[in-house]
Amino acid sequence: MSTNSAPDEVEKFAHLADVWWDETGPMATLHAINPLRVDWIAARTALPGARVLDVGTGAGILAEALARRGALVTGIDLATPSIAAAQRHAESAKLTIDYRVSAAEDLAAVMPASFDVVTCLELLEHVPRPQETVAACATAVRPGGLVFFSTINRTPKSFLLAIVGAEYVTGMLPKGSHQYLKLIKPAEIGRAARTAGLDVLELTGLHFNPVTQRYWLGGNVDVNYFACCRRPEAG
Repeated sequence: MSTNSAPDEVEKFAHLADVWWDETGPMATLHAINPLRVDWIAARTALPGARVLDVGTGAGILAEALARRGALVTGIDLATPSIAAAQRHAESAKLTIDYRVSAAEDLAAVMPASFDVVTCLELLEHVPRPQETVAACATAVRPGGLVFFSTINRTPKSFLLAIVGAEYVTGMLPKGSHQYLKLIKPAEIGRAARTAGLDVLELTGLHFNPVTQRYWLGGNVDVNYFACCRRPEAG
């Protein structure tokens, strides 16, 4: 079993398992941005029939959306209650998704180069050594396949907007969701990706207008951002 996990982080999200699918609850922001996430991924890779690994799947918000687009999805998470909630919800939605309690490092060790696409969204800032998770994602994806990450930049702007604003002023996220020193600069994720053998193809920012309550992708990566990476073809 991989040791690249923080028990307090796993427990924090495990406690949210029963309310994960409440679109007005603590995970409301994930529900709101999920269509953007899926559209962004679908614009860069063909999802129908693709073998997709969703790392840090939680109770399956992204995994289900990908499955509805025709992907063959495996979702992994270390929080057993979250995986149980994901399985129940997928069953009620009549979706076939392979959910497992596993760390990315462990699954990659037994299933290397097994997936066309790997998604690892809103997870890297919650593990002790994000570079190891990046490496595991690179191992799990096949040569020529794509890996998608999303996380939060470590800047004064992100501290004000993503932590103070989102967690303590507006209540868009549960308090304590993020710790500033665990946030990840784009250069750091780029370095981890290149070390793992991935090419960084694209970075894009996620933005929110509190007046219009609208999210959109594009432009600067000062706060939340997405990265699209590719594992080069063999030889």
